[in-house]
Amino acid sequence: MKATYRAMQVAQPGMLELVERPMPEPDDDEVLIQVEACGICGADAADIDNASPGQQPPRVPGHEVVGRILALGARTPALWKLGQRVGVGRLGGHCNACAPCRRGQFQLCENQPFVGATCDGGYADMMVARATGLVAIPDELDSVEAAPLLCAGLATFNALRKSGAQAGDAVAVLGIGGLGHLALQYARRMGFRVVAVGRGADIADDALALGAHAYLDTTRDDVVERLKAMGGVQALIATIGHAPTVSALLGALAPHGKAVLLGAGKDPLAVAMGAFVVGERSLLGSITGTPVENEKTLDFSVLTEVRPMIETLPLERANEAFRRMKSGDVKFRMVLRCSDARR
Repeated sequence: MKATYRAMQVAQPGMLELVERPMPEPDDDEVLIQVEACGICGADAADIDNASPGQQPPRVPGHEVVGRILALGARTPALWKLGQRVGVGRLGGHCNACAPCRRGQFQLCENQPFVGATCDGGYADMMVARATGLVAIPDELDSVEAAPLLCAGLATFNALRKSGAQAGDAVAVLGIGGLGHLALQYARRMGFRVVAVGRGADIADDALALGAHAYLDTTRDDVVERLKAMGGVQALIATIGHAPTVSALLGALAPHGKAVLLGAGKDPLAVAMGAFVVGERSLLGSITGTPVENEKTLDFSVLTEVRPMIETLPLERANEAFRRMKSGDVKFRMVLRCSDARR
């Protein structure tokens, strides 16, 4: 085994640098992963732009990681094998000891690292990860295809499952980007009447090709009235964090409708309380999910042929890939090819 590996670490807020680091060894409950691919997610912007300049060693971002197990800790469960292809998402592995873990709510673990934020992530050739955070990757998915599904895929798949909508119901997906383009595919294959809501006409053809039955443009259409004319939507999947835009669409919810929030914006959300009371409507925040839920996402993606639309760049061009993601100049997910991106 080599003595060092390559990593793109945060040199200063907003800027990555390629470095050589000493090869890490996994603790007893960890594995060492040879990273093949790592997606670049919108959440990476906060990790990179707001990184502490004094942190030592500097943080390695990235939380849509696929690779192969290169070394096993002494207490790693037997289901994980050397050479096995695994993934790691935003949630880096539950502790099995806190109150949420004892209730089986592993996604809410109080002692769970956030990959790329509170522990090093996958913009690297190698990565150490808790065994409790590992996800088995199906053979049918390429590593570069699987990577975005571990965060963007899981987030949207789980949001639709939690929405309470049933086959035949109308579902609106707000924001047709890295999350939204997967939400459209999942929603169509789950049997919903799918309405894509985006900004501008340039994305309309893509939205329809991805599975939307209709596309509404917030710059031209009275979206709420158009959705009401359809009978309202049973679920609004909000993939963006712009509170005024989300708030403006809540009036399109049908009775018992549910708005599922995925965008982690910090601004308060204005809600007309009376409409929610009278129509028994509800709001739900949804974090990504557990490793088991991630595996269900991957399995569903294989069964129904859901795939992310991706562009790839090599690890050493991570700065360029990150800038393009932030500018919106990607359809729809950027993935870094790391040590050996292959099936």
